[in-house]
Amino acid sequence: MQGKIVKGIAGFYYVHVVESGVYECKAKGIFRKDKKKPLVGDDVEIEVLSEVEKTGSIINIFERKNELIRPAVANIDQALVVFAAAKPSPHFNLLDRFLVMMQTKEIPVILCFNKEDIASEEKLSELADIYEKCGCQLIFVSAKEEKNMETLRRMLEGKTTAIAGPSGVGKSSIINLLNPKANMETGSISRKIERGKHTTRHSELFMIGEDSYIMDTPGFSSLYVNDFEKEELKYYFPEFELYEGQCRFNGCDHIHEPGCAVKEAVEKGKIHAVRYEDYKELYEELKNKRRY
Repeated sequence: MQGKIVKGIAGFYYVHVVESGVYECKAKGIFRKDKKKPLVGDDVEIEVLSEVEKTGSIINIFERKNELIRPAVANIDQALVVFAAAKPSPHFNLLDRFLVMMQTKEIPVILCFNKEDIASEEKLSELADIYEKCGCQLIFVSAKEEKNMETLRRMLEGKTTAIAGPSGVGKSSIINLLNPKANMETGSISRKIERGKHTTRHSELFMIGEDSYIMDTPGFSSLYVNDFEKEELKYYFPEFELYEGQCRFNGCDHIHEPGCAVKEAVEKGKIHAVRYEDYKELYEELKNKRRY
């Protein structure tokens, strides 16, 4: 039987088989030997152990279209990155790390700012300025007022979408609106530190329509972008593309070199300074990563 892993907890994998339901499965030991761990989103073949108790064994993991390490998921068509427009204010560096990670995996991104209802016009305008050229679709929503939720739903149709973002930005509220059956625990924000309590403990796949799945992923607070070389980083900032080949030096990294078209574009406000500063910080991090 073939199905899709919709949830994995403590060594048990819950595999959804169309028209048969969900089976609780363990993975065969051979995967451990091959160092291959089943992931939520994997298409698998199972051997049914008990039809009555709906238990089985995963005997084959089909080839993955893509996979992410953090969140640990496979076979996604796009990512929905959710940050709050206010309370808490977006952590730009974390957001840019996530966008770079998705660029490296060639996974399209929808960037969603929630809590539009409590953000000032200036703040919304600033966020649009920073991210309008970053190569992803941009949407502002209010889960509380259910504003723009239908537009968002249309953007997810026919796709498997991983939803990611830090705690406290209203991810669970958005998922509850997209799929009332998800019945997620919506975490209350600790007012003192304005940071959400971690309410999502594991990745899980929910069906929100015909051929449309959303995959919730545990809140993340840090992302290390270090599985490529510093010279490659510039290719993961789509705003720089326009200036490719216009710098004085071939192979310009847009950091210290004179006659750099990207630095000039930043000075003229054509590339947002927030994005450029994050680029420099990530570049330094990659430059200083330990060599093994």
